[in-house]
Amino acid sequence: MTDPGRVSSRTESTRVPVARAGNAGHWRRHGRALATWGVLLMAALAWLGAEFALGQATLVATYTIAGLGVIIIVGQAGQIVLGQGAFVALGAYAQALLVHAGVPALAALPLAAAVGALGGALASLPAGRLGGLYFGMSTLAFALIVEEGLVRWESLTQGAAGMLVPAFALGGWRADTPLAQAGVSLAAVLVAFGLCARLLRSRIGRAWQAVREDEAAAAACGIAPAAAKLRAFVVGGSLSGLAGGLYAHWIGFISPEQFGLVFSFELLMLAFIGGARQLAGAAWGALVVVAMPQAIAVLRDTLPGDWARAAGLELVLFGAVIVAVILLRPQGLARAP
Repeated sequence: MTDPGRVSSRTESTRVPVARAGNAGHWRRHGRALATWGVLLMAALAWLGAEFALGQATLVATYTIAGLGVIIIVGQAGQIVLGQGAFVALGAYAQALLVHAGVPALAALPLAAAVGALGGALASLPAGRLGGLYFGMSTLAFALIVEEGLVRWESLTQGAAGMLVPAFALGGWRADTPLAQAGVSLAAVLVAFGLCARLLRSRIGRAWQAVREDEAAAAACGIAPAAAKLRAFVVGGSLSGLAGGLYAHWIGFISPEQFGLVFSFELLMLAFIGGARQLAGAAWGALVVVAMPQAIAVLRDTLPGDWARAAGLELVLFGAVIVAVILLRPQGLARAP
C-alpha cells in the first residue's frame, strides 16, 4: 500500500520545478520587454534630444498607468467603459486641491488614487441592472456629469479657467526637470505593474476572468459578478486617479476640457492597440498614443497645403492605426508573434 506521505512529498517536489520554470519564463518575458524599452528610449534620446525624449517618456509612463486601469476593467473583467477620463480627472483635481491645501505631493497621491477609486465605484453602480453597451453608455454619462461638475463648481475647481499645479516635491527636492519627472513616473509605473500582476494571480483576478468569460457560469461557481465588477472598477479607478495626480504635476495646469470624451476614447484605444488582455498592452498602447501627435506633425510637413491644414487628420490616423492593428495583430501589439 502506498504511503500517503510519500505521495504528497513527491507531488510537492514536482510542483517546485514547475513553479520555478513558470517564474523563469515570466522574468524572461519581462526581461525582453525591458530590453526593448531600453533600446527605444536610447534611440529616442539620440534622435529627439534628451530633454524632449524624457518628457515624452514621462507622458508614456503616465498614460501607461491610466491604461492599466482600462485593461483591468475592459480586458480582465470584460466590462465596457467609455468614461475612463473622468477617473483621471477626479485624481488630477484631488491632487491639485490637496497640494494647494498644504498636503505633501507624495502623501496626496494615495488620496488622489482613492478619489479615483470612489469615482470608479460610483460609475459601477448601474452594473447590477445594466449590461453590455447599455452599461458602457452609463459610464459615458458619468463622465459627462463629472466634466460638467468640474466646470460648474467654480468656487472649488475654478471652473473652465483651470488650475495651476506646482511641481512634484518631496521634502526640499522638486521634480522640476525632465529627468526627475521621468524617474518619478518610472517608479510609479513599476509599482502599478507589480500590484496589477499580483492581483491577476490572486483569487480576485481569477474571479474577473471568470466573469469575463461567462458571467452565469461564474455565478454558478460561487462568484458574485456584481462584487467582481465593483472591485475591477475600484482598482481601475484608483490607477486612473494615480495617473491623474501625476499628470497634474507634469503638465502644471489642469482644466475640465483636458479630460473630455476624446481623452476617454484615447485611453480605450490605447488598451485595444496595445492588447487589452495583457498588462504590457498598456505600455505599448501608451507609446502609440503619445507618439501619434509627433508622427502627425512630421506628416503634415510632407503633405500638400490643403491636406496639411485639414481638420480631423489626427482622428483619421488613429482610425487607420486601429484598423491596421485589428487586421494584423488582433490581440494587440503586446501579443507575442
